[in-house]
Parts: sequence; C-alpha cells; structure tokens
Amino acid sequence: MWAQVRESVKTHAATALETVEGAAFFVSLDSEPAGLTRENPAASLDTYAHTLLTGQGHDRWFDKSFTLIVFSNGKLGLSVEHSWADCPVAGHLWEFTLATECFQLGYATDGHCKGHPDPALPKPQRLQWDLPKQIQPSISLALRGAKTLSGNIDCHVFPFFHFGKSFIKGCHVSSDSFIQLVLQLAHFRDRGQFCLTYESAMTRLFLEGRTETVRSCTREACQFVRAMENKERTDQQCLALFREAVDKHQALLKAAMSGQGIDRHLFALYIMSRLLHMQSPFLTQVQSQQWLLSTSQIPVQQTHLFDVHNYPDYVSSGGGFGPAHDHGYGVSYIFMGENAISFHISSKQSSTETDSHRLGQHIEDALLDVASLFQAGQQFKRQFTGLGESSGWKYSNLSCKTVDPNIPKSSTNL
Repeated sequence: MWAQVRESVKTHAATALETVEGAAFFVSLDSEPAGLTRENPAASLDTYAHTLLTGQGHDRWFDKSFTLIVFSNGKLGLSVEHSWADCPVAGHLWEFTLATECFQLGYATDGHCKGHPDPALPKPQRLQWDLPKQIQPSISLALRGAKTLSGNIDCHVFPFFHFGKSFIKGCHVSSDSFIQLVLQLAHFRDRGQFCLTYESAMTRLFLEGRTETVRSCTREACQFVRAMENKERTDQQCLALFREAVDKHQALLKAAMSGQGIDRHLFALYIMSRLLHMQSPFLTQVQSQQWLLSTSQIPVQQTHLFDVHNYPDYVSSGGGFGPAHDHGYGVSYIFMGENAISFHISSKQSSTETDSHRLGQHIEDALLDVASLFQAGQQFKRQFTGLGESSGWKYSNLSCKTVDPNIPKSSTNL
C-alpha cells in the first residue's frame, strides 16, 4: 500500500517527501511527558519503553536510521531501525551522547543548557504537504494498523539491584553465561518446557561482520534446569551442572564470535538454494524454526567514556526490542555498573501463553536461586526470599538523577 501512496505523495508533495527521505535521522517532539517517576517507578518505566519502541502510530518514521524522541519534560530516547547496524553501534552512539551531555556540555544552575544560540543557523521550515483526498482512506487504514500493532506489544522493564557483574565475577563465572542460564531457568518455570533460544553474538572481528547466533538452550543447560527443579538434588550437584552449562555456553559463544557458528552459514546456503531453484527440505526446516526466546546483551563502555564506578548513575538503562514470535519473548539485559542489571522484556498482549511481568518475576526469582548456589550468594536468598519483583524498588535507592526534573536525564530504547 505504501508504494502506491508514495507515488501519489511524490506527485503532489515532492519537495517535502524528498526532504524527509533524504534526512539522516528524525527528531520527534512528543507532546506528552515520559520517563521514570518516583510515584510509580515500575509502571512509568514500562510506559516509557513502550512509547519509545512504538510511538502513537503517527509520530515516528521507522524507515530511517534512528529517531531521536524528545518528550515534553525534556526526557530523551532513541528508536533505532535494525537493518543498518546492530546494538553495539547504536549503544555506543547513545553512550557517547550521555557522556558528552553530562561531563562536557553540562547545564546551568537554572537547568538550561550551557552555551549560546547561534543566530547564523537557518531557522526550521515547516514542510508543506499537499495531499490528495483519495489517499486519506489509506492513511486512516495505516494508522489503525499501526495502533493495533503497537497496542499489542507488552513491554516490561525492571532493574535488579540485589547484585550485578561484581558478584558474578567474584564467583569466577562469565556474566553473560550466568544470565543466559538464569533465563533458561526462568523461561522453563514460566512455560513448563524448553524452547529454541536465540542469543546474538557479535562477529565484528571480521570486516563488515554483523552477528551470529548462539543457541543457548543446550543439553547442558537443560540438565542444569531440571536439577534446579528437582528437590532431591543438592546445591553442590546443581552448581556442578551449572558450571558445565557455563562452559558449554562459553564454547558456543567463542565459536560464534570467531566465525565458526552455524546459523549464518545455513542461511547463506538457504539463499543460494533459492537462487538456484533447488529444493532443500533440511534448509527449509532450519529457516522455519521458531525462536520463542530471543535474547541480547547490551554492551556497556565499548570505549572508556567515563568512570562507571564513580558515576554509576550515568550508565544507560539499556533498551529493548519486540518478540520474534507471536507466542514468544524478547529479552535484553544490560549490566548497569557493577551492582545492578536492567532487563527489558517484551511479548504480545494477544498471546495467551506469555506475560512479560510474569516472566520478569521468574527472572528475579531465578537470579536469586542461582546466586544462592554459591556460598557468597546465600545472603541474597535469605534476605530477599518472597519479596518478589518489587524488592528491587523497596531495598535499593533510586538515584535522584533519574527522577529529579531539574536534572535532565536520557534513556534509550534500542
């Protein structure tokens, strides 16, 4: 439909359309406030993430590298289109923006930006859209469709404050493998079964490298999860299986990052079979597999921008993405400094099998249960057992920098 409408718009508003399509990125000035609030932090974060991800159906131009979204209260965020780059690129861009804003540009005592306006810059000009009446039904139809799609996304964001990367490193375990096994345990408790799990791994060691898939639901991971759910198994037995699963995950991750993964290779073979008009039931089956759990870690400090130990409040809370399947979950996570982890969970409201808040509860419980396998982590289980997902809000101090309206603070949705 858009291709047909575009031809009509191009005829009647060529200049405006060329300006839009030729722009490097978009800036959306939203009329409503957004961001974390002290009164209702959990719900406000969910709304914040959903608005950044979807908008209102008429205020985003997704066919663009990214959209910078500015809310009426000065909060910021990004909506990034995925085809041109992967998360580390957009994440580094946003980290650089945050660091430059906070540590180089700064703000005056009255809350305004430091510096002076440049009168030589050209003033903004309103684009003129002379749209024919015959395309109005198409616009209305597209708006209804966009609102239906956006309204079907169930976003849930929660920060986990009980421990973070520092504790995991103290256990001599890969932090990413730790979280991936936690997600396997949480998902099994949520759905009662294992599923094909996607974790993106970077292949940036290679020229124009993008990603490879780590299939995190391994045989070793399943054995660990079953042991955790078996009351007859001891903590020592579960910990031994946990370390075996970590070793397996690390081997798969290293293989993927060094170009020895299988999924991109199989995808290339599938494309070649289509181009050569060759029937390959095996490749067709591989490409039709359903990823019910799609996961990704958001990197932090790819280059040193500021001291995260002394300024943990300036670390981004990360971002998220939609589920890859109608009955699946999308889960991203970011280590906020050394002592906190932020999770972004998405699913579809229309699914009777998924619930983003329910999975969030299982993730928090699984984090505490896995940590308690280690002697140093037993304190967490004793202190927080039964508090549920809200315990992070009850037992940790939210930085005033994230809620004080006089101190601008940015958030990102990647």
